[in-house]
Amino acid sequence: MPVPAPVPVPRQREASAAALPAPPGPRPDAGISLLVIEDDPSGALAMPELTDSEGKPVRVRTARNLTEAERLLTDEAQCIVLDLALPGPDDGEAGGGGADALETLRQVLRIAPGHAVLALTAEEDAERAAEAVRVGAQDYLFRGELDDRVLSRAVRYAVERKRADRARRQLSESRLRARENARLERGLLPTPLLDGSDLRFAARYRPGRSRALLGGDFYDTVRTPDGVVHAMIGDVCGHGPDEAALGVELRIAWRALTLAGLSGDALLCTLQEVLEHERDDEEIFATLCTVDIDPEGRSAGLYLAGHPAPLLTHHGQAPDLLPYEDGGPALGLLAGARWPCREVELGAEWSLMMYTDGLIEGRVGAGSDRLGEEGMVELVGALQAAGLSGETLLDAAVTQVRELNGGELTDDVAVLLLDRGGA
Repeated sequence: MPVPAPVPVPRQREASAAALPAPPGPRPDAGISLLVIEDDPSGALAMPELTDSEGKPVRVRTARNLTEAERLLTDEAQCIVLDLALPGPDDGEAGGGGADALETLRQVLRIAPGHAVLALTAEEDAERAAEAVRVGAQDYLFRGELDDRVLSRAVRYAVERKRADRARRQLSESRLRARENARLERGLLPTPLLDGSDLRFAARYRPGRSRALLGGDFYDTVRTPDGVVHAMIGDVCGHGPDEAALGVELRIAWRALTLAGLSGDALLCTLQEVLEHERDDEEIFATLCTVDIDPEGRSAGLYLAGHPAPLLTHHGQAPDLLPYEDGGPALGLLAGARWPCREVELGAEWSLMMYTDGLIEGRVGAGSDRLGEEGMVELVGALQAAGLSGETLLDAAVTQVRELNGGELTDDVAVLLLDRGGA
């Protein structure tokens, strides 16, 4: 993010919204491998010859206790057969049984959360076998049923049921993330409060290609009772739910403070306090651009906190970047920082485009060249010369920036457009 010299910009944190690793468990395309956990020194618990659905032999490994089981347990072992007669934690060398057998099962489920588990017990222990399924086993077997047909079917069923359970859980988690993202989106991308104003509003947001969720970009626009229209766009460094949540907090704080009568430097000082108290890392900062447009819509006060300057277009003219030399540092960088106001003459007909740096940091072609502010000015100017405005202009601008980049942009992009008259 561009921060005016000589302010040092801390290293940005790595994105925290990267996809979570898949839970431990067997690969879906691997052949079935079976781990038997049983305490039978005589080897009386003989496993029949097993084959999978394609007729391939099932690989069987045996562990005498949980310590051996942990050592032998790999992602290749798709199913575990646990003898509930295995001595529990309080059984010593005696046979297992009672609640300890289920505690042993719980330990197996803890060390192998991604594996299917079959509980093995005697026929007279049907009640405990059913309890084992309630605890988390996929199914149970009686020792007297250990023929190849029954066991092969039970293993295949347990493996597929575990896969289905995992898929349902992942779907549920995906839906939960989508709902959480929708709530964040409502917080980051609000409905503008412009009742009574003749200004037109448009905005677009596009997350970077490495994330399906929103990042730390945010914006807002409100009209206060004195007729002044206040617009803001900001960007929390980094990407992910923590940054998005902080962006929501800053956006809501900005709206509340604006409606309470604060503006300009006083508002930015208060927002910096909010950021300092709410961030979980002292390296986190946020850039911000705010404009306060007078009730007549002909002039504005511009405040920049380490953020790119807006793009101003007068009717029938090429767009220009507003000056940024007098801006202040990003929020969260310097204690006691100040943010001077630059007065901007807007005129009768104009459009003002505010954006985050994701719009200008995309590449141009296969090289390392970036679009930059000058490239954006030229691009937007060509679109306006072709008669585009409002939402159509923003859609075309974001689409062309993406095409120049050769695909989705790596950073989030937020763009806000206010216009008055025929601009």
